[in-house]
Amino acid sequence: MLPSQRHLFDIPREVCYLNSASYSPLPLKTLDAGRAAVGRKGQPWTIDAGFAGRQHERARSAAARLINADPDDVALIPAISYGIATVAKALSIPRGSRVVVLENDHSSPVLEWHARAEAQGFVVDTVRQPADGDWTSAVLATIERPGAPPVGLASISSVHWSDGGLIDVDKVQAALRRHGSMFVIDATQSAGVIAMDVTELDPDAVIFPTYKWLIGPYGRASLYVAKRRQNGVPLEQTSAGRRDVNSEKPVYFGDLGYVDNARRYDMGERDHFITLEMASIGMEMMAEWGAIAVSARLAMLTERIADGVRDLGLNLLARSLRAPHILSLGMTGGIPKELIAQLAAENIHVALRLGRIRISPHVFNDEADVDRLVAVLTKALRG
Repeated sequence: MLPSQRHLFDIPREVCYLNSASYSPLPLKTLDAGRAAVGRKGQPWTIDAGFAGRQHERARSAAARLINADPDDVALIPAISYGIATVAKALSIPRGSRVVVLENDHSSPVLEWHARAEAQGFVVDTVRQPADGDWTSAVLATIERPGAPPVGLASISSVHWSDGGLIDVDKVQAALRRHGSMFVIDATQSAGVIAMDVTELDPDAVIFPTYKWLIGPYGRASLYVAKRRQNGVPLEQTSAGRRDVNSEKPVYFGDLGYVDNARRYDMGERDHFITLEMASIGMEMMAEWGAIAVSARLAMLTERIADGVRDLGLNLLARSLRAPHILSLGMTGGIPKELIAQLAAENIHVALRLGRIRISPHVFNDEADVDRLVAVLTKALRG
């Protein structure tokens, strides 16, 4: 099992940060790289001609490694919403079909389809949050619902952000494949922690940012696009997405054909020399540790918390139904907001999400952190 990596982060011992599902701290190495990058931007004459290209391909390769993809199949984007909008423009949803989404899923994989449904002639079919917490069964039942219109696309998160419910994307993809349906995955809450191999899963698209589990900055994200979907029109029209639009050549617009890979979907103004390197470092660190080792450590921590609070009258998903790194605790009537503030006053940082406490440790957490959380929760709830 991966040991705690706290020594690689600037986290004082008295701080118990258990909120990586919102945003993670940056490693010391990343902080140093960011400072150096700011200085580099202050002296742009020091940047050599090949620097931008090396930055792009480093980030692309780091993202690809996390999901066992070909770097040619990864586009550099700023956010999940951008990725979903790109995919929505590139895919053709059959008229009269359904787009399946999750109830209370994060906004990005949901709202784009609501905005397009009427004009494009499909309906948005929402999988209701299951009372038993079994998201996978609920999604499969929705796909197979008798008498419903055919499923054109499922656009869902692989882990539900609010309750940590784990969706078995392999089972979902198998069902979608039987119906000839497309699959777009928001891997925000799973990339780097739960192993994914796109060569085996074969989704149409996978999107993930760096600022949560990939211990990186805001404004950097990656979009994997299956080769069969790389013939679409990009969201933005850029020189980098064309075969030969080059300011160093006598003829600027040499060849306006799109490049034949996912680079056509790269965002405009992608030369983020500060945050792009920071994003690469975090993804590379996560890949070096490996999803299996990271997942094992975080599962140990969340299970330790679950065991510690079992007699406090809190409810939580069964271990088989929840992601290894997110634990959601609820109580009758909902968690009072003052409890979150009380924990924060003790330097224990968690999140209130849809009336529940969401606890999300990362590689910098250790047993002392989770034992402290359990002790403070026990004192607060038992009065």
